[in-house]
Amino acid sequence: MGDTGPILTTRRFDLWRPSAHDLEGLCRLLADEETRRFLGPARAEPHAQFDRLMRNAGSWALRGYGTFIVRPRGEGEIVGTCGIFHSYRGFGAALGLDDVPEAGWIVRHDHHGQGVAREVMDAALAWFDAAHGPRRIACMIEEGNLPSRRLAERLGFTHYATHELEEGDEKVPLLLLERVAR
Repeated sequence: MGDTGPILTTRRFDLWRPSAHDLEGLCRLLADEETRRFLGPARAEPHAQFDRLMRNAGSWALRGYGTFIVRPRGEGEIVGTCGIFHSYRGFGAALGLDDVPEAGWIVRHDHHGQGVAREVMDAALAWFDAAHGPRRIACMIEEGNLPSRRLAERLGFTHYATHELEEGDEKVPLLLLERVAR
């Protein structure tokens, strides 16, 4: 864990900026196949998680926001990553996911159904609005991931488009959602 302490705390969780010491915990977070079920090509291997960690750290360094490392209060183990990060998906400007804030959440499978993402994203969105001003935030969810879609809708995101992401020979249908500035 970083030396400065969590940026936010919720009733049950400490929310940290990413640090170089998080790599092993991020690998453990994605080690379970069920956790990765709707994460497209996400892999738990150290090199893949190193890339994800560096992108997230870069979002924090260049934009002042990024995904939080989620730990139970007072504990060290990572149980999720949730927040708003700066994204450039390469889908094209018309689809609204290039060079924009994007919300996302990953919660370890053994913590699914416990309200982790809702609790953390409520805090992250309130923090983002206060720190960066209310503005449009995009979100993408793999079609069929009903719990994440319901959560996005509870958080104020509405569906505005669909997109098929090509991953090798496979096409993954995505729902694109947005939360407009309030």
